[in-house]
Amino acid sequence: MSADLELAHVTVRFGGLVALSDVSLSVTPGTVHGVIGPNGAGKTTLFNVACGFVVPDEGTMHRKGEQLDRLRPHQLAGLGISRTLQGLGLFDRVTVLDNVVTGADRHARAGFLSALLALPRSWREERDLKERAMATLDSLGIAHVAGLYPGSLPYPVRKRVALARALVAEPELLLLDEPASGLSADEMDELGELITGLTDRMSVLLVEHHMDLVMRVCDEITVLDFGRCIASGSPDDVRNDPAVLAAYLGEVV
Repeated sequence: MSADLELAHVTVRFGGLVALSDVSLSVTPGTVHGVIGPNGAGKTTLFNVACGFVVPDEGTMHRKGEQLDRLRPHQLAGLGISRTLQGLGLFDRVTVLDNVVTGADRHARAGFLSALLALPRSWREERDLKERAMATLDSLGIAHVAGLYPGSLPYPVRKRVALARALVAEPELLLLDEPASGLSADEMDELGELITGLTDRMSVLLVEHHMDLVMRVCDEITVLDFGRCIASGSPDDVRNDPAVLAAYLGEVV
């Protein structure tokens, strides 16, 4: 079975700084693959490579066995990939519902001309996309904020809106960048249950610094330190790896 995403021997340099050095990982279909590491380990750079924000200097990336050459962010939806970002990237001047509808773009069929002329096919499609977006908001327990603006909402709710926008596309692979940041312990527990509940229909690449969440929800973990992969395997393997313990300066992982 081909990996939903495979990075092989990826190296990224920013001038004289080596952000990633010969890093490889493979996201198996129907699993949650976590990426962890101390601050400055290269997690964000790896996520940006997977999203097409950064083109690696060396190495390759494959999706279901097909090589992705010079991937760009606008190509993700067509590849069945959705993502969330640390900065959320919500549009503050449109409602939550309309924010989520923008994520359903891959399901749009009517085209620009139909929308411009307000043809029946266009308004039927708009209705269908809004119903799809409302169903996604409801599944995350935030349908009641559909008519509000993101800027008026608490940060944890805005994070759910951003997640809804990614999920409404019904991706085969979901890329999550620090989804637990700013959440309380209870909210993090809810997030963990949500992530594990996704694997019946998609794979997840999770970049996160909250170890308890990663250890609880991930099937496989890749550990970075100073841009290099120092360990990979199951949560139990990683938890007991001496190199991981050393990287975290003796902190309990």
